[in-house]
Amino acid sequence: MAREDAVRCLRCLLYALNLLFWLMSACVLGVAAWIRDSLNTVLTLTAHTRLEEAAVLTYSPAVHPVIIAVCCFLIIVAMVGYCGTLRCNLLLLSWYFCSLLVIFCVELASAVWTYDEPSVQRSDMISLKSRMPNYGLQRYQWLTHTWNSFQTEFKCCGVIYFTDWLEMTEMEWPPDSCCSNPYPGCARHAHYHDLSDLHQEGCGPKIYSFIRGTKQLQALRFLGVSIGVAQILAMALTLTLLWALYYGRKSPELDSTTVPPGDSTPLAVTHGPSAEASKPGCHRTNKGCSVTTAAATKLSELQFEMERLS
Repeated sequence: MAREDAVRCLRCLLYALNLLFWLMSACVLGVAAWIRDSLNTVLTLTAHTRLEEAAVLTYSPAVHPVIIAVCCFLIIVAMVGYCGTLRCNLLLLSWYFCSLLVIFCVELASAVWTYDEPSVQRSDMISLKSRMPNYGLQRYQWLTHTWNSFQTEFKCCGVIYFTDWLEMTEMEWPPDSCCSNPYPGCARHAHYHDLSDLHQEGCGPKIYSFIRGTKQLQALRFLGVSIGVAQILAMALTLTLLWALYYGRKSPELDSTTVPPGDSTPLAVTHGPSAEASKPGCHRTNKGCSVTTAAATKLSELQFEMERLS
């Protein structure tokens, strides 16, 4: 009974862990996709600079294809583990344990391989100004779109200040994406009437803060550590469940006892005092109730005495 309760408890814990794997893997994939959009914009603006190398070094563990593939594979493994736990199938549970072990080793190797602090300084932001003169040119439409998207999303303008657009380009006012409430011609109106309508913070500090780490990146790191801890716990519980199921199937064979043929005789008395006398000498086996050698001898003597008197 105690073994059945332990198996039931182990199965419930594995159900909960597999559900947790599904939720955390889905969260990792969602946050990684969210970060990837912003990262592509930053990499476009910082191409061929030290900022680009620092951004790749910081975010490669979060958006690396290997990590994305591992999260997708973990969802499939969690389904297999759920089925194995539901059916108490030793083969599926063994495959589940081996898969979790492989995934954990890959995650650990990726974390060690990509662990390095990015080397970036605020002076590197000045290199962003070299790309500003290409804004608005026909063959650099992709760069124009990137600048507009970044300034709108991060609520910034220029590199250090919005006047960078006037210094580095032939523009008379900043792009409309610098406006707090963008609409066609808003930057021109703000330039001549109210400069407070423009974003006062430059995009350089925003990019520097992004490279140093965002809240989304911290959330991904927390999810990664949580998944690793949950995998260790799931592997330990799976091993315990495998041991309980394996020895639970063998226990009925070990618990069954056999009595040698020479040590017992079948109970043949159906009525009378001899039936009452035979009760103390019987014990339970798989084939019914049998008597010991001493009880059988005493019973034979009693039957002989009754026949002689009759």
